Amino acid sequence: MSKSYRDIVNEIEEYGSTLVAVSKTKPTEMIKELYDQGQRIFGENRVQELIEKASTLYDDIEWHMIGHLQTKKVKSVIPYVKMIHSVDTLKLAVEINKHSALNNLVTDVLLQIKIAEEDSKYGIDIKQLDGFVKDLNSENLDHIRICGVMGMATFTSDEQQIRMEFRKLKQVFDHLKTRCFKNEPTFTHISMGMSGDYQIALEEGSTMVRIGSLLFGARDFI
Repeated sequence: MSKSYRDIVNEIEEYGSTLVAVSKTKPTEMIKELYDQGQRIFGENRVQELIEKASTLYDDIEWHMIGHLQTKKVKSVIPYVKMIHSVDTLKLAVEINKHSALNNLVTDVLLQIKIAEEDSKYGIDIKQLDGFVKDLNSENLDHIRICGVMGMATFTSDEQQIRMEFRKLKQVFDHLKTRCFKNEPTFTHISMGMSGDYQIALEEGSTMVRIGSLLFGARDFI
C-alpha cells in the first residue's frame, strides 16, 4: 500500500526531522498540490529549474539547492535559495559568501561529506574535513551560515552498508559539533535519506530527509 503525503510527514515528524520535497523535473502543478497540503520546503538540483519555479510560485516557499553547484552559477541562484546542501569546496563557499553579501543576505549551507563508496558521489573527504573547516574559518565568511552536514549513501540494496554510511555521517556531525561548532546554535542539521532509504536515515539521526519519487512519482529525465 502506497503512503500518502500526510503519512510520510507524520512518520518524519515522529523523529523530529524535516521533509524537503524534491521537485526536480516536476511541473509546478504538482508542487502546488503539495503546497495546498501544507508543504513549504522544496528541493531542486538544477539552478535554472529552481529559478524558474521560485519566480512563478508562492513567496513563502523555502527553496533548497540540493544538487552539485558550480561556482559560475552561484550568482544566479543566491537571490532565490534559502539553503544550499552541497558545499564541498572552499572556492564554492567563498563564492556563495561573496554573492550573498552583494544581495545583503546570509545563506544557510550544509557541508557535503563523501560517505558513499561510489566515485561518482561528490563531497569532502572525511580525512580532510578538519583542515577544510579550518580553512573556512580563516576566510571570515560572514554571509554564510554553516548549519550542518549532508551526505548520500551508496546506491545499493545492502541496507547494512547504507546504515553504516549514515552512521558515519552522524559521527562526522557529532565530531564537528564538538570540535568546531560547539558555540554555534544553528549547526543542527544532518541532511541524509531519500525515497529509498529515508527510514534508515531517520533511525540513524537524520534531521532532514530529501524525498522525491515517493511524493511525485518516478523522476522525469530531461
